[in-house]
Amino acid sequence: MFGIFNTTTIPALEQTLTFSQKRHELLAGNLANLDTPGYRAKDLDVGDFQNALAESIDLHKKAIDSGKPLTRDDIRSGPRDAMEQVVYHDESDVSLEQQVSEVAKNEHMHALAITTMRSQFALLRAAITERA
Repeated sequence: MFGIFNTTTIPALEQTLTFSQKRHELLAGNLANLDTPGYRAKDLDVGDFQNALAESIDLHKKAIDSGKPLTRDDIRSGPRDAMEQVVYHDESDVSLEQQVSEVAKNEHMHALAITTMRSQFALLRAAITERA
């Protein structure tokens, strides 16, 4: 069963959903502490995550081409590491507009991943049931 999912974008979408959930928690915390004196805003670096995910996808493609099997940990280690690196911003006050903007971007990334994953599952369902 795992092999079926490896040939789709589902593992990458799963990592994107996990990243967006963790990032949303941090951004929500920033908003909750908007008026807390000395609070340092926290975030996850989207660029680092995207680079780690791209490297993971490339590693997966190379493994498929060479016929070498990969484990789930091999595929997910890079993106998972990018999710653990919390970035602290300078000690200036937390900007409401900046945080709301980041929440909206993060929400969009999450919704896009969910929509794409739904499409992938619909395609798998159609293939399994042999319906178009």
